[in-house]
Amino acid sequence: MSITSDYVKTHREGGILQVTLDNEPANAIDTNASRAMGEVFLAFRDDPELRVAILTGAGEKFFCAGWDLKSAGEELETLEEDYGVGGFGGMQDLFDMNKPIICAVNGICCGGGLEIALDADILLAAEHATFAFPEIKVGTYAPAACIELPKRIPYHIAMEMLLTGRWFDAEEAYHWGLINHVVPADELMDRAWAMARLLEKGPPLVFAATKEIVRETANMRFQDALNKINMRQFRTVEKMIPSEDRKEGPRAFVEKREPVFKGV
Repeated sequence: MSITSDYVKTHREGGILQVTLDNEPANAIDTNASRAMGEVFLAFRDDPELRVAILTGAGEKFFCAGWDLKSAGEELETLEEDYGVGGFGGMQDLFDMNKPIICAVNGICCGGGLEIALDADILLAAEHATFAFPEIKVGTYAPAACIELPKRIPYHIAMEMLLTGRWFDAEEAYHWGLINHVVPADELMDRAWAMARLLEKGPPLVFAATKEIVRETANMRFQDALNKINMRQFRTVEKMIPSEDRKEGPRAFVEKREPVFKGV
């Protein structure tokens, strides 16, 4: 898989796919960029050879400045934007995205750009990265963030960010648990690729089951969720339990070697 467009570029090594949002000057998202990203992540999801993705932005200043306000005026006239197969940014509405996604935030990350980052499973940020949901200042809101942010960080902090649009730096994002690691800018992609290579060696069927369980049980009572897991009512769990990969882990432990997971 290799895609180069006016909005997104991809690079593949083994089971890892790097996706780079490349829409100068600020890597902003309009409907065309969103559709391009949706096609990339759809292909990533459905390619059995790909196991993990890294999402980042081109350049050193911007990860993503969010919705392209230059195109917003025209597109808002239609009231319903066609963001493409994955919804805004390519992932929000993409059903069954059960593979790990790492986001490497290489600069300014705001509005819809921060919503896209929140779609990832693991977030790394360069030391100079800054964050905000500034939609309130232009008379609109961040719909996905209204749902997700109060679940990720303390409610009152989330509401302050959503209602004031204030900026915060990488250290504060780390403090509130919004990102996993803050790293020097020149080490960001090396750290992202090291994390990706670690995940590439992991059990893809277990990753899939983990992501589905986390996603589908978010609003369930604990016992109801546990019962559903134990009764194998998740498709990914039903597939994982009798798999060869589930036998490979204990076998490798007994044989004192690294396990080789094949996704079967």
